[in-house]
Amino acid sequence: MTSATTPQSIADRDYDARTAAVLARVEATVDRWLQDDVIDIDTHRTGGLLELAFPNGSKIVLNTQPPLQELWLAARSGGLHFRWANGSWLDTREQREFFDALSACASEQAGKALRFDVSD
Repeated sequence: MTSATTPQSIADRDYDARTAAVLARVEATVDRWLQDDVIDIDTHRTGGLLELAFPNGSKIVLNTQPPLQELWLAARSGGLHFRWANGSWLDTREQREFFDALSACASEQAGKALRFDVSD
């Protein structure tokens, strides 16, 4: 990571609050899509793990990693790790913002354009 995107160590309670907010935002977006008849994605949440099951049987799994202060995304296209830096969750390899990466993975697996917004 460049110095402009250096991960920030945050207090455990801040990490927990930030990751809980991300998972809640993802769930709220998926619920809205179901209500608006955009797509029927099933969600299953257990603690810091959120599973998104797509109509075609594929899945995306989001998982918190408190010891590392990371948020992980596992999709058909591969796995990504995100760390808090400069006010957002950034991929540790390519510096992609979490919701951009999630949108790309979800769109690929759904076969249609889907957008998770940071501000939902």
